[in-house]
Amino acid sequence: MTLEICAYNIQSCRVAEKAGAHRIEFCADPMQGGTTPGFGSIVYALEQISIPVFPMIRPRGGNFVYDQDEIAIMKKDIIACKQLGCLGIATGVQLPGGRINTTQLKRFVEWAYPMAVTCHKVFDTAPDPFQALEDVIETGCTRILTSGSKKTAMEGSGILSKLIAQSAGRILIMPGGGVRSGNLAQLMRQTGAIEYHSSGLLSDSDNHIADRNEVGKMANLLG
Repeated sequence: MTLEICAYNIQSCRVAEKAGAHRIEFCADPMQGGTTPGFGSIVYALEQISIPVFPMIRPRGGNFVYDQDEIAIMKKDIIACKQLGCLGIATGVQLPGGRINTTQLKRFVEWAYPMAVTCHKVFDTAPDPFQALEDVIETGCTRILTSGSKKTAMEGSGILSKLIAQSAGRILIMPGGGVRSGNLAQLMRQTGAIEYHSSGLLSDSDNHIADRNEVGKMANLLG
């Protein structure tokens, strides 16, 4: 099983690696829910961290409807990550009505190849998660990060279980959103997922740096 840690700084990347996480989603700007980290930060993380680092490709906070200038910037970021040797990225794009923009996301996947592409929580803004699942599968993404269209993965565990059943091995469904050591075992039982996503942050965490003990507990639970 796989534990992915969402890291907003190199310190959290180090915590994730040392505590036994398997992959990092690397972001900037936690107050916006994550945006594309700077080039220097990505280069440094790749130099310092031995587990896979998947940068977030998101040019700004807010919605996931992008104009052509933003798409052009995202393309450059995707290609830069590929040239740097990243093994994957996390990204997403939607249509004005909320559905996944399959045409554009498919282009992202093509630009990223051979990197893996995670469809991030844009998925949870889609009006119908079961249609969104088919839409994302069509684009060629490797996995979907989702809380089951709810605020937290625990609240969305029933939908997550149904999404995993519907996916039938065609794509990985990775629960995320409030995933912590205290609820991970229950999520594992209720969803049957094999990958999980967490920031590893606790209420007393400083400067958005993951808690090593918390990450370690989750890594141990996942084996």
